[in-house]
Amino acid sequence: MKLFLIRHGESIQNTKENYEIKLPDHKVYLSENGRIQANKAGDFLNKYVCENNIDLKNATLWVSPYERTRQTAEIINKYLKIDDVKEDITLVEQRYGLFSDKEIMVIREKYPEEFAFYDNYYQNDGKFYAKLPQGESPYDVALRTKQFLETIFRDESENLFIVSHGTTIRTIIMNWFHYSPEWFNKEPNMKNCSIRFIDSDSTNREEKYIYGGPIKK
Repeated sequence: MKLFLIRHGESIQNTKENYEIKLPDHKVYLSENGRIQANKAGDFLNKYVCENNIDLKNATLWVSPYERTRQTAEIINKYLKIDDVKEDITLVEQRYGLFSDKEIMVIREKYPEEFAFYDNYYQNDGKFYAKLPQGESPYDVALRTKQFLETIFRDESENLFIVSHGTTIRTIIMNWFHYSPEWFNKEPNMKNCSIRFIDSDSTNREEKYIYGGPIKK
């Protein structure tokens, strides 16, 4: 089985435009630059699968049902033309709850007690366990991506293209390789439209970036 893990293109949350618009997270859409990024990623993938003889007739495109991931997947699939496209709710982004759509200074001022509780975990190597008020922790996300992995192991496709979100993809990798919470705490997020590749058929079950890369800390 081969997995291509693709983070969505730049969104209006990434550009901070949504601090003014205040759309709920599932409605956040791609910026114009995000659409350009998705087209470039699709073009790269089309060339990559051709060069590596990857059978797209035996492929599934899995998508988070958020607007920005749907848009990214639709653009990429114009290049790949995968017939089997499925959405899965376990692929959605970490839910940020009260901290959604707000800059850090606003959060500190508006929710001082909630922020102090969260920050205490974060500053004590507890990022993985830090639960956002009315939202999720990465731990919660990891539990649902375990369910997603069970789903794809029942699937007959050998080549999986998964369009999702930064935290979600990192927990998929964490679960796949049985990495520790400390690994997650240190692992930087992916750049928009970066692609990570897992080949479970290789002897060392390699995982690597094939396009783009991590965000520098």
